[in-house]
Amino acid sequence: MLSTFVIALREGLEASLIVGILIAYIVKTQRRQLLAPLWAGVSVAILASFALGGFLSFTSAELTPKGEAFFAGTTSLLAVGFVTWMVFWMRSASRGLRDELHGKMEKALLAGPLALATTAFFAVAREGLETALFVYANFKTVAATSTSSIGLVLGFAVAITLGALIYNRSVKLNLSTFFTYTSVALIIVAAGVLSYSVHEFQELAWLPGADAFAWDVTPWMSQNSLLSTILGGTIGFDTTTSWFQLGIWALYLSIALMTYLRPRRVPLSTTHE
Repeated sequence: MLSTFVIALREGLEASLIVGILIAYIVKTQRRQLLAPLWAGVSVAILASFALGGFLSFTSAELTPKGEAFFAGTTSLLAVGFVTWMVFWMRSASRGLRDELHGKMEKALLAGPLALATTAFFAVAREGLETALFVYANFKTVAATSTSSIGLVLGFAVAITLGALIYNRSVKLNLSTFFTYTSVALIIVAAGVLSYSVHEFQELAWLPGADAFAWDVTPWMSQNSLLSTILGGTIGFDTTTSWFQLGIWALYLSIALMTYLRPRRVPLSTTHE
């Protein structure tokens, strides 16, 4: 529940802020009649995201055990790659995101309603499709339950509410701090998803060390126990973890966190006396 809540909250708020920027630009330029094609583009992007999630779940259920292991391992690896890229892209592009979206909107407004709907679609679809892939991979990692679905719904609900309040200036949120903390949380979740991907490829005998366990705590901790589920949903803990899994998990986590938390270089300004 916790991991899916963080994913939905972070990705949902990003999408909400993007939609808010697009709406504010249309309202500011007094072109409210173009809100309909904008919402059409946003709606299609949301439907496409749900369609991807349904496709992933249906495809996974129809595969043989080996095919399912390959599919789960591959989609988990892709999800980690997309989320890692998104976290670092948002870190570098957040300051100029508003101006970038305004520029795209101005070109779309000149081209017509269809171009506007297309611009809104791609602005939201990037977040939505990425969320669908990562949520699916995370569900496979922690074994999806009703609480996982509750976390997903709550995350989106809080994200949409916050987005609306920020748009209406009813609440002030330090977005820089928010995205820093949620990015760290996403990196930790991604490390667990990556560990799961390694496990699936070890099951296929594509990676070594499947039976060389760093620990095997199943004799005193069930894989479905509350503690195991909490640890699995937060840091990617598994009751049976190979040394190879542990090494990849630790390597990714240390490199990603150190790189992300490293202070950004600020260009020195030159002055003339």
